Amino acid sequence: MVIKGLVLVLLLAVLASLFAGLFFLLRDGSHEKRTVRALTVRIVLSVLLFALIMIGFQSVLGVGR
Repeated sequence: MVIKGLVLVLLLAVLASLFAGLFFLLRDGSHEKRTVRALTVRIVLSVLLFALIMIGFQSVLGVGR
């Protein structure tokens, strides 16, 4: 149950970072530093989300064995 909550929180954080990057891209046309930072955060959060999902699958598969 804890993993599901963490997955949901990370998914919402990825979406928030995605929209922040879009906002910075549209707002700061020539200053892309904030856009790059927001997209870097999104990539890191996506990797963490993927790792957490893999850990969740491993824990479910390991219970039956």
